[in-house]
Amino acid sequence: MDLDALTAARRAEWERLETLGRTRRPSGPEVDELVTRYRSASADLAEIKTSAGRTPQGDHVSTMLSRARLRLTGAPENVLRQIPRFFVLQLPAALHRLRWTTLVIAVAFVSIGAVVAAWVAGDPALVASLGPQAALEQYAENDFTEYYSENPAAVFAGTVWTNNAWIAAQCVLFGVTGFWPIMVLVQNAVGVGTAAAIMFAFGRGDVFVLYILPHGLLELTCIFVAGAAGLHIFWAWVAPGRRSRGQALAEAGRSLATVALGLVLVLGVAGILEGFVTAQPWPWAVKIGIGAVALGAFVFYMVFVGGRARRAGETGDLTEYEAGTPTLYAG
Repeated sequence: MDLDALTAARRAEWERLETLGRTRRPSGPEVDELVTRYRSASADLAEIKTSAGRTPQGDHVSTMLSRARLRLTGAPENVLRQIPRFFVLQLPAALHRLRWTTLVIAVAFVSIGAVVAAWVAGDPALVASLGPQAALEQYAENDFTEYYSENPAAVFAGTVWTNNAWIAAQCVLFGVTGFWPIMVLVQNAVGVGTAAAIMFAFGRGDVFVLYILPHGLLELTCIFVAGAAGLHIFWAWVAPGRRSRGQALAEAGRSLATVALGLVLVLGVAGILEGFVTAQPWPWAVKIGIGAVALGAFVFYMVFVGGRARRAGETGDLTEYEAGTPTLYAG
């Protein structure tokens, strides 16, 4: 197929389609003409994509077809119908894609934190390098636990929620760099390990574990998922397969940005646990049990609901109508 010849032959028809697609109140005959030219341009686009792949001419026709399709189908889909699809299909499918990477990150994070805690706590010189003895003892005996109750629960929950949501968003949005999610995860692992080292050095290791678990089970899992999403976006750019790097990156970015939005909501739950459960004078079995139930619900949603969505053909990406006609590949 001669792309230039096809473009020259169809230019007038495409321009007429674009004009009809921009008409705000088309008449009956104009609607009939729009349908006819829409079908013709669709056939042209299919021929361009199968013969020449992605081209500027094909992108131009795809844009005109999207505008014409919107004119033919009327108003966009009701938002109230999009919400169930987001939570039942798109979000769980995107999370399901990350399950094994999330597990690897979780093991690495815990390992780094444990190594840092054991290394620092086992060496008095390293503990002393963290600050004055009195300040460290004050942290272990009072500051660590008072951190969870020194502010009103609602204010504290909102603060930790926004902070953790920003960390998760960074991992996803800057994931294309490759190093940013790893840097964020390692920094947090070292920070948790250092705090644990101080607590264990002053015989308060049990307090550290008890105060971290109620909210930390869900909170840290969300950070692991965000890191996994960022690394998947990076890998889509490194190894795009048969797609162009731009297309692979766009598809991964669209589908996994869904994760960032979903994690904001889940981290809101983690913030509520940290603000309203961790500091409560309840039995530790109850508080940790609440955190474990929250984590279990999230894992069930990620693995089982997400698996069902994936088996139904969902990827977490936008629909073809929303994202535009994809590039076709032979073989």
